[in-house]
Amino acid sequence: MESVEELKEISGVYLVRLKEHGDDRGRFVETFRRTWIPGAREMLQANRSDSRAGTLRGMHYHLFQADYWNLVSGRAVAGLYDFRASSPTTGASATIELADDIGLYIPAGVAHGFFAVTDATMTYLVDQVYDGTDELGFRYDDPALQIDWPSGEPIVSNRDQTAPMLAQVEVENRPE
Repeated sequence: MESVEELKEISGVYLVRLKEHGDDRGRFVETFRRTWIPGAREMLQANRSDSRAGTLRGMHYHLFQADYWNLVSGRAVAGLYDFRASSPTTGASATIELADDIGLYIPAGVAHGFFAVTDATMTYLVDQVYDGTDELGFRYDDPALQIDWPSGEPIVSNRDQTAPMLAQVEVENRPE
Protein backbone atom coordinates (compact mmCIF):
# COMPACT_ATOMS: atom_id res chain seq x y z
CA MET A 1 0.00 0.00 0.00
CA GLU A 2 1.26 3.40 -0.93
CA SER A 3 -1.29 5.56 0.90
CA VAL A 4 -4.73 5.53 2.49
CA GLU A 5 -6.88 8.64 2.63
CA GLU A 6 -10.40 9.25 3.83
CA LEU A 7 -12.52 11.00 1.21
CA LYS A 8 -13.18 14.62 2.09
CA GLU A 9 -16.68 14.40 0.62
CA ILE A 10 -17.91 11.29 2.48
CA SER A 11 -16.85 10.31 5.99
CA GLY A 12 -15.73 6.68 6.40
CA VAL A 13 -14.99 6.06 2.71
CA TYR A 14 -11.30 5.32 2.14
CA LEU A 15 -9.28 5.49 -1.06
CA VAL A 16 -6.28 3.15 -1.01
CA ARG A 17 -3.48 3.77 -3.48
CA LEU A 18 -1.91 0.39 -4.07
CA LYS A 19 1.80 -0.22 -4.60
CA GLU A 20 2.99 -2.34 -7.49
CA HIS A 21 6.08 -4.54 -7.28
CA GLY A 22 7.25 -5.53 -10.75
CA ASP A 23 10.08 -7.31 -12.47
CA ASP A 24 10.69 -9.21 -15.71
CA ARG A 25 8.10 -11.83 -14.75
CA GLY A 26 5.23 -9.38 -14.25
CA ARG A 27 3.93 -7.67 -11.16
CA PHE A 28 2.58 -8.25 -7.67
CA VAL A 29 0.10 -5.98 -5.87
CA GLU A 30 -1.19 -6.45 -2.34
CA THR A 31 -4.79 -5.32 -2.75
CA PHE A 32 -6.19 -5.36 0.81
CA ARG A 33 -5.15 -5.51 4.42
CA ARG A 34 -7.74 -4.95 7.15
CA THR A 35 -5.34 -2.80 9.18
CA TRP A 36 -5.24 -0.22 6.36
CA ILE A 37 -8.85 0.85 7.04
CA PRO A 38 -9.59 2.32 10.48
CA GLY A 39 -12.36 0.30 12.14
CA ALA A 40 -12.75 -2.20 9.29
CA ARG A 41 -14.17 -5.56 10.23
CA GLU A 42 -12.97 -8.90 8.90
CA MET A 43 -13.96 -9.49 5.29
CA LEU A 44 -15.94 -12.74 4.94
CA GLN A 45 -16.75 -13.11 1.26
CA ALA A 46 -15.04 -12.30 -2.04
CA ASN A 47 -16.92 -11.60 -5.28
CA ARG A 48 -16.08 -10.74 -8.87
CA SER A 49 -18.02 -8.64 -11.36
CA ASP A 50 -17.32 -8.58 -15.12
CA SER A 51 -18.97 -5.67 -16.92
CA ARG A 52 -19.17 -4.72 -20.57
CA ALA A 53 -18.21 -1.16 -21.51
CA GLY A 54 -21.20 1.12 -20.92
CA THR A 55 -22.65 -0.94 -18.05
CA LEU A 56 -23.87 0.95 -14.99
CA ARG A 57 -24.41 -1.01 -11.77
CA GLY A 58 -26.12 0.82 -8.91
CA MET A 59 -27.10 2.58 -6.83
CA HIS A 60 -26.92 -0.10 -4.13
CA TYR A 61 -26.49 0.16 -0.39
CA HIS A 62 -26.48 -2.10 2.64
CA LEU A 63 -27.63 -1.51 6.18
CA PHE A 64 -25.03 -3.88 7.66
CA GLN A 65 -22.39 -4.69 5.03
CA ALA A 66 -19.22 -2.83 4.06
CA ASP A 67 -17.56 -3.35 0.65
CA TYR A 68 -13.95 -3.09 -0.51
CA TRP A 69 -13.57 -2.70 -4.27
CA ASN A 70 -10.53 -3.34 -6.44
CA LEU A 71 -10.73 -2.90 -10.20
CA VAL A 72 -8.62 -5.68 -11.70
CA SER A 73 -8.83 -4.57 -15.32
CA GLY A 74 -10.41 -1.80 -17.35
CA ARG A 75 -11.59 1.65 -16.37
CA ALA A 76 -14.63 2.59 -14.33
CA VAL A 77 -16.14 5.53 -12.50
CA ALA A 78 -17.59 4.94 -9.03
CA GLY A 79 -20.52 7.01 -7.79
CA LEU A 80 -21.08 7.30 -4.02
CA TYR A 81 -23.87 8.85 -1.96
CA ASP A 82 -23.85 9.10 1.85
CA PHE A 83 -27.29 7.82 2.86
CA ARG A 84 -26.48 7.48 6.60
CA ALA A 85 -28.70 9.70 8.74
CA SER A 86 -26.10 9.89 11.54
CA SER A 87 -23.13 10.71 9.30
CA PRO A 88 -21.50 14.14 9.39
CA THR A 89 -21.53 14.01 5.57
CA THR A 90 -25.09 12.72 5.06
CA GLY A 91 -26.43 13.69 1.63
CA ALA A 92 -22.95 14.18 0.15
CA SER A 93 -21.97 12.55 -3.13
CA ALA A 94 -18.66 11.81 -4.84
CA THR A 95 -17.36 10.30 -8.05
CA ILE A 96 -14.01 8.54 -8.26
CA GLU A 97 -12.16 7.27 -11.31
CA LEU A 98 -11.12 3.71 -10.60
CA ALA A 99 -8.04 1.96 -11.94
CA ASP A 100 -6.14 -1.18 -11.02
CA ASP A 101 -3.93 0.71 -8.56
CA ILE A 102 -6.80 1.86 -6.32
CA GLY A 103 -8.82 0.14 -3.61
CA LEU A 104 -12.06 1.70 -2.37
CA TYR A 105 -13.57 0.97 1.07
CA ILE A 106 -17.30 1.72 1.29
CA PRO A 107 -18.94 1.50 4.74
CA ALA A 108 -22.49 0.27 5.34
CA GLY A 109 -25.06 2.95 4.52
CA VAL A 110 -23.06 4.59 1.74
CA ALA A 111 -24.80 3.93 -1.59
CA HIS A 112 -22.50 2.93 -4.40
CA GLY A 113 -22.50 2.17 -8.08
CA PHE A 114 -20.10 2.16 -10.95
CA PHE A 115 -20.04 2.83 -14.67
CA ALA A 116 -17.71 0.66 -16.77
CA VAL A 117 -15.96 3.07 -19.13
CA THR A 118 -14.29 0.08 -20.82
CA ASP A 119 -14.83 -3.65 -20.31
CA ALA A 120 -14.00 -4.00 -16.63
CA THR A 121 -13.43 -6.68 -14.02
CA MET A 122 -13.83 -5.81 -10.36
CA THR A 123 -13.25 -7.90 -7.28
CA TYR A 124 -14.89 -6.90 -4.08
CA LEU A 125 -14.68 -8.10 -0.53
CA VAL A 126 -17.56 -7.83 1.90
CA ASP A 127 -17.70 -8.14 5.68
CA GLN A 128 -21.01 -10.03 5.68
CA VAL A 129 -22.02 -13.22 3.90
CA TYR A 130 -24.57 -12.42 1.15
CA ASP A 131 -28.05 -11.77 2.50
CA GLY A 132 -30.62 -10.64 -0.06
CA THR A 133 -32.56 -8.72 2.59
CA ASP A 134 -29.59 -6.35 2.96
CA GLU A 135 -29.36 -5.67 -0.79
CA LEU A 136 -31.13 -2.30 -1.19
CA GLY A 137 -31.02 0.50 -3.71
CA PHE A 138 -32.47 3.47 -5.53
CA ARG A 139 -32.27 5.00 -9.02
CA TYR A 140 -28.78 5.75 -10.29
CA ASP A 141 -30.04 8.74 -12.28
CA ASP A 142 -31.98 10.49 -9.50
CA PRO A 143 -31.02 14.20 -9.75
CA ALA A 144 -31.05 14.40 -5.93
CA LEU A 145 -27.83 12.34 -5.88
CA GLN A 146 -25.88 14.94 -7.86
CA ILE A 147 -23.68 12.22 -9.37
CA ASP A 148 -22.07 13.15 -12.65
CA TRP A 149 -22.02 9.82 -14.51
CA PRO A 150 -20.20 9.58 -17.85
CA SER A 151 -22.50 10.54 -20.71
CA GLY A 152 -24.28 8.10 -22.95
CA GLU A 153 -27.09 5.60 -22.60
CA PRO A 154 -25.89 3.08 -19.98
CA ILE A 155 -26.63 -0.64 -19.97
CA VAL A 156 -28.65 -1.07 -16.76
CA SER A 157 -30.31 -4.12 -15.19
CA ASN A 158 -34.09 -4.17 -14.86
CA ARG A 159 -33.68 -4.10 -11.08
CA ASP A 160 -31.63 -0.89 -11.20
CA GLN A 161 -33.84 0.70 -13.88
CA THR A 162 -37.00 0.17 -11.80
CA ALA A 163 -35.52 1.01 -8.38
CA PRO A 164 -37.32 3.77 -6.45
CA MET A 165 -36.15 7.35 -6.43
CA LEU A 166 -34.22 8.37 -3.31
CA ALA A 167 -37.19 10.18 -1.74
CA GLN A 168 -39.34 7.05 -2.19
CA VAL A 169 -37.12 4.76 -0.10
CA GLU A 170 -39.17 3.60 2.88
CA VAL A 171 -38.08 4.83 6.31
CA GLU A 172 -37.37 1.30 7.59
CA ASN A 173 -34.93 0.80 4.70
CA ARG A 174 -32.87 3.90 5.46
CA PRO A 175 -29.52 3.53 7.26
CA GLU A 176 -29.05 5.06 10.71
